[in-house]
Amino acid sequence: MLKTILYIAIGGAIGSVLRYLTNVLVSKFWMNAFPLATFIVNIIGCFLIGLFVGYLEKNQFTNDSLKWFLITGFCGGFTTFSAFSIENQFLFQNNNTLLAFAYIGLSVFLGILAVWFGLSIAK
Repeated sequence: MLKTILYIAIGGAIGSVLRYLTNVLVSKFWMNAFPLATFIVNIIGCFLIGLFVGYLEKNQFTNDSLKWFLITGFCGGFTTFSAFSIENQFLFQNNNTLLAFAYIGLSVFLGILAVWFGLSIAK
């Protein structure tokens, strides 16, 4: 149990740091109401979770430590659905309703498409 928690924690820490660095990088080039950094992270994260799950299933990995590290830890730390939700709330509060719905629609559609793409590549 402690070993599993350690794998999740290490993966989560790496994912969280990469999410932060993505935000720093994107904010240097993008100053707009649309939360591009979170959008990018969520789409990449959806792709990666599809890729990881597909690869592990294809190769019949029985090593649960790798699953905990990559999927629960890294992808859980990297993706930002809670940030996505609060950002949409702020967009609605600031009367950016159309932008909020565009952000929601694109995130969900492209996220599902990215998971499918990741699974397809892995298989």
